[in-house]
Amino acid sequence: MPGDKIEIPSVELLDRHREVVNTLWKVSRATRVEPGWHYLLDLTWIAENLGPVSGRIILDAGAGMGLMQWYLIEQDAAEVISADRGRRSGLPLGMRARYAVRGLRPADLDPAWSVLKGNVARASGVGKAVYALRGLAGLALTALPKRFTGQVTIYNQDLTHMPEIADNSLDAVVAVSSLEHNSPEGLQKVVAEIMRKLKPGGKLLATLCAGRDADWFHAASQGWCYTDTTLRRLFDLPTDTPSNYDRHDELLASLRNCAELRDKLAKIYFKSGDNGMPWGKWEPQYQPVGVCKIKPV
Repeated sequence: MPGDKIEIPSVELLDRHREVVNTLWKVSRATRVEPGWHYLLDLTWIAENLGPVSGRIILDAGAGMGLMQWYLIEQDAAEVISADRGRRSGLPLGMRARYAVRGLRPADLDPAWSVLKGNVARASGVGKAVYALRGLAGLALTALPKRFTGQVTIYNQDLTHMPEIADNSLDAVVAVSSLEHNSPEGLQKVVAEIMRKLKPGGKLLATLCAGRDADWFHAASQGWCYTDTTLRRLFDLPTDTPSNYDRHDELLASLRNCAELRDKLAKIYFKSGDNGMPWGKWEPQYQPVGVCKIKPV
């Protein structure tokens, strides 16, 4: 069981955990959620360090519509609380048909019929009839028993204040490249709130972006890249917490040469120059870094 650490994931993880990687791609195809350019590495690192999830309550912090939550509930009946400050109350019917989903509060998830009604209202012409027919089929599927026994609970809430989640109630918290979108001061508040919610011995596993010698803001992805020193401060980790930042350049070179990530770059990157991989040109400017923090018993 890992202790506190700061670790830049090696691309060798993808081969070492090929079964996890294959499952992630399977979930991606089923949900039509394409991973960000380095997310496959982030997700695999979290899965490796998280361990068995059966019967555990796991908070996916800054989940959005991302793969982590869906991957987790396909594994051994995990219960996932999907927290994000962005609203997901209109969750697509296709997601509801595949997975057991509920809202933590009534406003966190609109009724399925309301989503169908909204889709039809926004359509016009022939599209309105198509939406209606597809929507009715989707609505029927949401009522059927689910293949997976895990459950996702949607919680549309800022991570700095989560009053509906009891203190000392979570077995683990995962965050896939989401926390770096807070300001450094905001990130400290998020970490403090997460640690309050974790059970003693519970684990926070977060991937962020690594900065070699200085903290810097990557404008295209709207995220901070942090040094080893800053991560220790923001996550309140001891100065002797193990880290592999001494391999920063070596690991970044391996990432840049990773054919699997390059060749499976999500289609969205080819549609714009204002993103983390402009116009689909494979040229990583930074790399992910994982932080593991255990709540003291």
